[in-house]
Amino acid sequence: MGKKIQNQYTPDYVSAPGETLQEVVEERGMSQAELAERTGIPRKTINEIINGKAAITPETALQFERVLGIPASFWNSRERRYREAQARAEEQKRLEWVLDEPEN
Repeated sequence: MGKKIQNQYTPDYVSAPGETLQEVVEERGMSQAELAERTGIPRKTINEIINGKAAITPETALQFERVLGIPASFWNSRERRYREAQARAEEQKRLEWVLDEPEN
């Protein structure tokens, strides 16, 4: 038998997990303040996660699971994929910069 060729889609954009969190919170008619109160996570931290300025830690993911009913593994996976995509984009920029540098 021949090799099976798999098509693999690699998007050039990955949304921040905070965007998903914002959508979930809005769908449930909950405010950031209410989410903060129910999770025990500071309101500022919730806002920073939603705005992509803070990462979702494993502990935070567990709190989201408890309050929102969405598994911690989902939040951890979203965060990991997002950070990996950011690192990949930064690496690509660095490589392009190195390749574009004129030789002395």
